[in-house]
Amino acid sequence: SPPGDEPWTLLLIALTGLAILPFILYLRNPYFLQDLRYAISSIKVALCLRKFKKRKPFYSILDRFLDHAARQPHKPFILFEESSYTYSQADKVSNKVARALAAHAHLEEGDTVALFLGNEPQFVWVWLALAKLGCIASLLNHNIRSKSLLHCFSCCEAKVVVADLRGAVEEVLPTLSQQGVRVFILSEDSDVEGIESLSDKIRHASEQPLSPQLRASVTMKSPALYIYTSGTTGLPKAAVINHEKLWKSSFLQDIAGIRSDDIIYVYLPLYHSAGFQVGLCGAIEKGITVVLKRKFSASQFWNDCRKYNVTVFQYIGEIMRYLCNTPKRDNDRDHRLRLALGLGIRPDVWVDFLQRFGDIFICECYGATEGNVGFVNYCGKVGAVGKENFLHKMGGRYALIRYDTEKEEPVKDSGGFCIKVPRGETGLLVAKIGERAPFSGYARNNQQTEKKKLKDVFVKGDLYFNSGDLLKIDSEGFVFFQDRIGDTFRWKGENVATTEVADHLLTVDWVEEANVYGVKVPGHEGRIGMAALKLKEGMDFEGKVLYQHVKNFLPSYARPRFIRIQEELAVTGTFKQMKVKLAEEGFNPGNIRDHLFYLEDGKGYVPMTQEIFSSIAEGTIRL
Repeated sequence: SPPGDEPWTLLLIALTGLAILPFILYLRNPYFLQDLRYAISSIKVALCLRKFKKRKPFYSILDRFLDHAARQPHKPFILFEESSYTYSQADKVSNKVARALAAHAHLEEGDTVALFLGNEPQFVWVWLALAKLGCIASLLNHNIRSKSLLHCFSCCEAKVVVADLRGAVEEVLPTLSQQGVRVFILSEDSDVEGIESLSDKIRHASEQPLSPQLRASVTMKSPALYIYTSGTTGLPKAAVINHEKLWKSSFLQDIAGIRSDDIIYVYLPLYHSAGFQVGLCGAIEKGITVVLKRKFSASQFWNDCRKYNVTVFQYIGEIMRYLCNTPKRDNDRDHRLRLALGLGIRPDVWVDFLQRFGDIFICECYGATEGNVGFVNYCGKVGAVGKENFLHKMGGRYALIRYDTEKEEPVKDSGGFCIKVPRGETGLLVAKIGERAPFSGYARNNQQTEKKKLKDVFVKGDLYFNSGDLLKIDSEGFVFFQDRIGDTFRWKGENVATTEVADHLLTVDWVEEANVYGVKVPGHEGRIGMAALKLKEGMDFEGKVLYQHVKNFLPSYARPRFIRIQEELAVTGTFKQMKVKLAEEGFNPGNIRDHLFYLEDGKGYVPMTQEIFSSIAEGTIRL
């Protein structure tokens, strides 16, 4: 080519290179664009947090709410049953609540107040009021009673209780009075000594704004909430949620792609981190409208979505399965939902849900209320709870380490340090505790706080958070939940993952729900598999069919030896299956009213009798 054409040739080559670069990047990483989008969102969140920390006084979720109330006063904030409350109305009502509590409960900055309320607007008004006074809210599970309830009060040392359940509070009133705890009920009057009415006092209070000086000493590191972990065993533990952690979880909506014109449906309990931190506080961060529901109803779900024009909803645990189990209708795809945000959806349900209800992006996440590590599946990969990103490694160190399920402890090398598992292998997730990824622990429970820490993991003196979860990371960086360390059991020298066995059982036509767990057998090492099943309506248990199914799909050590048929499978308040109580109850037909079946070699599942149980207990039948 002529000498003058060289610059144009070079430019053409450069432009061609730029044009094919995305294609090359795609071939190397098909998720490049999603990775890039996630990285940009995460950097934006980190910059926001840094800015909020530097502001004096620091900028809280409450300040975000007040900004929205000033900028969009008439935008609906809470839609509840037939009522609608704007951001401005919520601000004014919470001012009245704050003034009533300051005047009659004599609350001051730093005091803790227990909220014993159901999912209703008053829950939100009381929390906003406490934030305006610089107080810490202790969010109590409104289903707990007596001993557990008193335990939760003592964990957080609440000075005041605000409740709507008079009967439940009356049960523990003598102890609360003895401890000097003031009890207020959302009622116009009270005829019970020791219980004071609050609604009348709110009605008479002024709606004028409160001075920010009332919360002047609150910082990013100050406790904002106590949220109780819905453990399936033992008494609840109060996880300390500071303002920084509250901000981080509220930004999850932003990372998931929720927009300022979305309407989110929150039916998860507000006493739990998913409903309160991600749902409510995430909505405040975005300035969007919340459709608040007292409790989840599979039969009302889609009608509610249509009625309120819902575009986003949260899910947890077994919720999605409940929705898939509802009778099919012609209008299943008649809705405006575009995004579901949550955790705990099984792969089979994920596929069924999308096939039946249409193109809804499912953003599955992984995290724990008190944890210092989390993942987001921003690609929509079926079955994954998250995806690794280079920013994860920068944000805080984590690893999957080899774990011995029989000894219930990490495997150590000759130097006494933990061993990282290679890609594609299952390991215990641990995350380094430090400035970038702190672990605040549990309120007034040093023993449980220390139990969640692992020392000298990779080098002498390091400190890691023990998630208690077994995960697997594949070659593309997708993260898969395998099991809780207490749920995975060992039988015949092999590890059995309860989730994997349950997934296989759920493919049987007549099985609606399955909960797999290990039970102890006299004279045997480890635990043997047992499954609690809920059958589909009008269907019967077919022992030979199930035997053939588990024989085809599961190794002998993983096949459930005992089956328990239940009308309903027990779940926690946040729809997670409960295994511990079932495991403790075992397989003795003398103690269990439900129908039990035993896997007899070569025959299939036969009705469990007292005679079979005695033979197993005495060692006549070897399993």
